[in-house]
Amino acid sequence: MSGGLVALLDDVALIAKLAAASVDDIGAAAGKASLKAVGVVVDDTAVTPRYVTGFTPDRELPIIKRIAIGSLRNKIIMILPVALLLSQFLPQAITPILMLGALYLCYEGAEKVYEALSGGHHEGGESAAAAQGTREHEQQMVAGAIRTDFILSAEIMAIALSEVADQSLGLRAASLIAVAVLITALVYGVVALIVKMDDIGLRLARSGSGLAGFGRGLVKGMPLVLSALATIGTAAMLWVGGHILIVGLEELGIKGPAHLLHELEHRAEVALPAAASFVKWLVETVVSGIVGLTVGAIIVAVMHFIPKRGAAAH
Repeated sequence: MSGGLVALLDDVALIAKLAAASVDDIGAAAGKASLKAVGVVVDDTAVTPRYVTGFTPDRELPIIKRIAIGSLRNKIIMILPVALLLSQFLPQAITPILMLGALYLCYEGAEKVYEALSGGHHEGGESAAAAQGTREHEQQMVAGAIRTDFILSAEIMAIALSEVADQSLGLRAASLIAVAVLITALVYGVVALIVKMDDIGLRLARSGSGLAGFGRGLVKGMPLVLSALATIGTAAMLWVGGHILIVGLEELGIKGPAHLLHELEHRAEVALPAAASFVKWLVETVVSGIVGLTVGAIIVAVMHFIPKRGAAAH
């Protein structure tokens, strides 16, 4: 009896060790996948604050909460099952799907560059249909934010899946769920902080304490922070999109762009061996960004050209 008990305890200990190892594996896989998706996360963070403009301060956090819940629903209920089915039964489809998402990122990034240069803006239909600050307006803005989030969430999950594609189905599922929760909490936690930062600054400025000057600085500085975040988000979209296209083409057998990138990285490392890691990253980022901007500009040109031709035909 005692021998059986000892054996049972050994089995329990082994199961506990395996469970702990699985948690470590999930954490490592989720961390790896999350880091690869960081470029899209920056843009997601940059895009969202505009959806709470025009509302009273007491509605800002509830709106962000609704968008965050919708984002989590996008990732776990709508995107995750499809991603797992593809990875299990049609893994060769992951790279083309990832590249389609990359084309969208390149298009969005290039469109934002075009808007900045031309002074136009192609998004804004959500606020035109209802008076600002009304319940209908809030519904429209939340729905618009969740639609935009779906595309970015799909790209985040696809990037994450590509990083854990060689793992077991259970570990893939657990890792993607961990990524979904982690990324959503990170993005919308940061968004909530950004949106409320000017309110915090205003309270500090009116407090009359030693932090009043800091509060005034926050109020004045937040527009610059939002502008910088939008610029970083655009650059991140172009970099991530371009890099995914280069890697995807290599996996599909078109190795020229990847070979050129590796050659440029090697030359940069040889030229500046003291800062090899930094220059390699810089070259990869710049080249990927140029590829993303070039591809995106072509798509933008086509998208702007087609409507004009249609209008001319009528």
